[in-house]
Amino acid sequence: MIRRAVIVIWGLACHGQALAFDMAFPLDCTLGQTCYIQQFYDHDAGKDWQDFTCGPLAYDGHDGTDFALPTRAEMAVGVDVLAAAPGTVKGVRDGVADFVPYQAGKECGNGVAVDHGGGWETQYCHMKQGSVAVRVGQAVDTGTPLGQVGQSGMAEFPHMHLSVRKNGVEVDPFSPENPTTCGAAPADDLWLQTPEYQAGGILGAGFSTEIPKFDAIKAGLTSPKTLPKSAPALAMWVYLFGGQKGDAILFEILGPEGRIVTERVAGERNRALFFQAVGRKMRGTGWPNGVYTGKALLMRRGAMIDSTVITVTIAP
Repeated sequence: MIRRAVIVIWGLACHGQALAFDMAFPLDCTLGQTCYIQQFYDHDAGKDWQDFTCGPLAYDGHDGTDFALPTRAEMAVGVDVLAAAPGTVKGVRDGVADFVPYQAGKECGNGVAVDHGGGWETQYCHMKQGSVAVRVGQAVDTGTPLGQVGQSGMAEFPHMHLSVRKNGVEVDPFSPENPTTCGAAPADDLWLQTPEYQAGGILGAGFSTEIPKFDAIKAGLTSPKTLPKSAPALAMWVYLFGGQKGDAILFEILGPEGRIVTERVAGERNRALFFQAVGRKMRGTGWPNGVYTGKALLMRRGAMIDSTVITVTIAP
């Protein structure tokens, strides 16, 4: 579950009028709860990168917006990709397998391109194999399902890469009229309602009897409701996105007899997706019966960015 970590909110006002192209949110999900934005358009002209807020949620040369799912479990259930505006389908591709190395020329994986007229075009990439639901020449309305979020093509996590073009040139729907002004809302954008900007946060958390593998977490590892008294260890993990150098994660695990773990883990570099875990091995004949509470705070420059609280019960 994603916790809402509101770092910068540009507001929910209507925009895009001066540019004569308005876009709706392109996924059937709730931003900050069941999906999140992993990467934005890169506004740095050199070898570095920055998003439209001058933050680090981009990478060198990224020409779109990545709307992501927390884990592959949500992808398996199915999350629809929606047309952001009315138009006509001008291109489709399906049949590219998910979770496999991409082929040259098929970096987009399974995708759909829509012509909106007036030189505007949107492209939706990395959809789930077999999910594309439209055909070339088909008219679509705002919100028409085009397919489902997947991990096909050049994709390291389940997401939909949205590209927006004006006369064949990519533009950032959050700040289409470069340059941006750091620390201030863009003068205009293309959104009917501007999605919140979330500069990192906690995607999930759980208890386990050992430090889990990252691949298991990305697949959708869940936290157990109970653990046996004989568990060899008690560990807490958190799954995060948008980590920045200098961040800190503050962990605390409390048991029936008091504090078990208190630890601060510092971030030494920027990381797009990562996890951290702390724990303690069992001592004596077993863990005391009762409820154990795990807390984690994501801190940035002295302010709390996000937090989570989880519990597990130790039973005989």
